[in-house]
Amino acid sequence: MPGTMLDEEPSAPASAARPPRRALREIPPRVFEPTFSGVGLVIGAYFIALSLLPSLLPRLPAVQGIASAVSFMIGYGIGAAGHAAWNYLQIPNLRGRWVHLVSGLMLAVVGVLTGLAIWQWVGWQNEIRDLFGMSELSPTAWPIVIGVGLLTTAAILTGARALRLLFRTAYRWLDKWMPHRLAVAIGTIVLLVVLNLAFSGLLVRGFFAASNAGFSVVDTHDRPGVEETESELRSGGPGSLVSWEDLGRQGRYFISTGPSADDLDDYWGGGSLEPIRVYVGLRSADTLEDRADLLLQELIRTGAFDRQAIVLGTVTGTGYLDPNSVDTLDYLYQGDIAIAGVQYSYLPSWISVLADQEITAETSRAVFRAVYVYWSTLPEDERPELYLYGLSLGSYGVESVLSSPDILNEPIDGALMAGPTFVNPTHTELTAARDEGSTAWLPIVGEGRTVRFMAGLDSLDEPTGTWGDTRVVYLQHGSDPVGMFSPTLTWSEPDWLAGEERAPDVSPRMDWFPLVTVWQVLLDMPTAGSVPDGYGHMYSHTENLIAWVAITQPDGWTDADTDALAAYLEERAEEQESLVARLDS
Repeated sequence: MPGTMLDEEPSAPASAARPPRRALREIPPRVFEPTFSGVGLVIGAYFIALSLLPSLLPRLPAVQGIASAVSFMIGYGIGAAGHAAWNYLQIPNLRGRWVHLVSGLMLAVVGVLTGLAIWQWVGWQNEIRDLFGMSELSPTAWPIVIGVGLLTTAAILTGARALRLLFRTAYRWLDKWMPHRLAVAIGTIVLLVVLNLAFSGLLVRGFFAASNAGFSVVDTHDRPGVEETESELRSGGPGSLVSWEDLGRQGRYFISTGPSADDLDDYWGGGSLEPIRVYVGLRSADTLEDRADLLLQELIRTGAFDRQAIVLGTVTGTGYLDPNSVDTLDYLYQGDIAIAGVQYSYLPSWISVLADQEITAETSRAVFRAVYVYWSTLPEDERPELYLYGLSLGSYGVESVLSSPDILNEPIDGALMAGPTFVNPTHTELTAARDEGSTAWLPIVGEGRTVRFMAGLDSLDEPTGTWGDTRVVYLQHGSDPVGMFSPTLTWSEPDWLAGEERAPDVSPRMDWFPLVTVWQVLLDMPTAGSVPDGYGHMYSHTENLIAWVAITQPDGWTDADTDALAAYLEERAEEQESLVARLDS
């Protein structure tokens, strides 16, 4: 509304002669021009207030700065574009005292809302931190929030104005050859196509290629505390078909840190076996088929098919298998088990969830097919139990196996999928088809006869149906953005926030706002693995143990056995974390 706020271009005095319309179009907007849309600034300030509201996880100050900057620019863009459209349509503007009255009212309301949000932000964050058992955030975080926010805003605004200049330049050039409206239409279409091709072809592929190259270097370095194995029952050890160096960073960690028979005896008192751990790195063989066959040969070499159970784990993007789950299995079976995995990527899950979905499914199916064909030829009363496991993007791979026709004739014994992602098609379909009265964060499907969801230590017992022999469990948290994110958050309120019982680990202050919540949850994803076990994307020994006990149904096992082993595993994990911290210091 002219006269109330700054426009994009300063207006000329009423008495000044107006330049020709074509001359106006020939004046290019300057990228670093220090003028702004007043309406855009007001709406942007309101969006800053919304961005400060809690989301699923506690936010680091830098992350909050980015979230506020993105939200501000969304609001600024809406305000500036709306104001421009208003003037373009020649809708009458307010005049006289109404200008000052409406402008003052808007500024007062937005100012109060933004001020209250700024005042309460640290307290809101500390409420979530207290819930998660994390240390409190200090108000001294504000300089980081402001600094990162200003830099991010400047970068986005500069980029947006540079694009505007590019479009305006194209329009002026085409103006020489055709009518202006046709020049705008053709210029817009051509530039949008070119920019889309550049973004999807050059920028996205370039980002994935650069990330892959960078993380492939990281893959050659070991985590603290990793030592080369001397066990013949582990890949990379004496007699192994896989070299220690080719296992990759996460493969060497998986092989090195698993409990030995002596470790198991410390809990059980004796009689434990040395657990078998088999792993094939991305460098271990040239093709997927060769890596799958190599895994099978390693399982045969180590005598895995003579054990009580084999667990095929689909790894995360970097090749990670969560010790909170695989170590739990070693203790649960007292070492009479083999656990195996194949690396398919160097990228962390928050990148590979976008880049590696196809290779994840292909790897999971190829590995399963190679092992399953051999396993199904063994006498039914002599072959081991066969289970599937996947964390994060690994759960996506497990779903691809469960939906394949390979297991129709000889079904597996069960599967655990922890931290399912928002791209998991089966998880999405099951959640949408949940039984009436159950929630989106803890759905019940088909009365829980085959698949059950776990989002709390006692939640597996909520379904009323009889659970069959082949049991499938989704282990998830309401505060896990990897599973709760969806592009539809842009325009639609999710069921896990809308009008139904909220997950206990989700802030009661969190609310949904169009265009804002989607960025909040998206920015939660990279930090989802930096919170304590039991929240976000971190699944504890206790949660994994409860799920595995329900799936494997060990003979004579009681709730007291679960409590005792869970307490031991949590204490052991704390001791290992302290040791790693000392080694890393």
